[in-house]
Amino acid sequence: MTTTRRIFLAQAGLAAAGIMLAPKLASAKSPNGIGIQLYSLRDQLPKDVKGVIVAVAKAGYKEVETFGYSKQNGFWGLTAKEFSALLKQNGLKSPSGHYGLDEYFSTGKMDEFDSYIEAAKILGQTYIVVPSLNGDLIKTAADFKSIAAKMNQAAAICKKHGLKLGYHNHNFEWKEVEGTTFYDTILKYTDPKLVAMEMDIYWVVRAGKDPIEIFKKHPGRFAMVHIKDMDKSNHDLNTEIGTGAIDFKKILGQAKLAGIKHYIVEQENFTNIDPYVSIAKSASYLKTKLYL
Repeated sequence: MTTTRRIFLAQAGLAAAGIMLAPKLASAKSPNGIGIQLYSLRDQLPKDVKGVIVAVAKAGYKEVETFGYSKQNGFWGLTAKEFSALLKQNGLKSPSGHYGLDEYFSTGKMDEFDSYIEAAKILGQTYIVVPSLNGDLIKTAADFKSIAAKMNQAAAICKKHGLKLGYHNHNFEWKEVEGTTFYDTILKYTDPKLVAMEMDIYWVVRAGKDPIEIFKKHPGRFAMVHIKDMDKSNHDLNTEIGTGAIDFKKILGQAKLAGIKHYIVEQENFTNIDPYVSIAKSASYLKTKLYL
């Protein structure tokens, strides 16, 4: 056997061993590429939206999740068509956006909702994601069920336009009220075919819950995840993915069970680091350590 062939076989063996050691992580690879929730760069966007999008692409992202759209101001001064063109110029897609639906849930008015649907379709988005809710809408267990029903209604409207409804959690959803929680209620009473969940893993951990246990109870419900790490010394703060307290290798190893299609980095605060350096570090970790 030649030396060259021995080296080749040794390298092949190491590669195979690597796959055997981390089969779940290997299967977690996203077919779409990692994304970023643009809220991470909310301070920079109003000043230079085009520069931010260029920087996001350079940092290694392939997808962006939008927030803050209004018919009056569009996306940071750009119309939906202009913003869509900007994304395409930089090789970016936007599968989802955060759009507040408090008006629809509280009054049934469609004005804002219609404008969100229009913007989402222009951007080629699949998901209109509810980012949070006014606390006045979910004070009682009856309120929980009422909102779940309204989510199904909103999701049916989305479906007519080729879209899906999503829901993004914080940690208030696990506050127990009358023997139940809002999160348990919407998982139980929303239609899995119409309403996708976007699990914010950081906030699940902050609530004292185990993401994997939730995946097991509700397999396939979590089309999207928000990935932001928890500072080891101060759990109120975020940090770059892979440097904090959350075991993403273990959690995202259950991607198939969860039904994850989109991995979205979000960092709500930056401590002693340039935001662009931070998001690049997180992207690099996801690609080189988690194989996303």
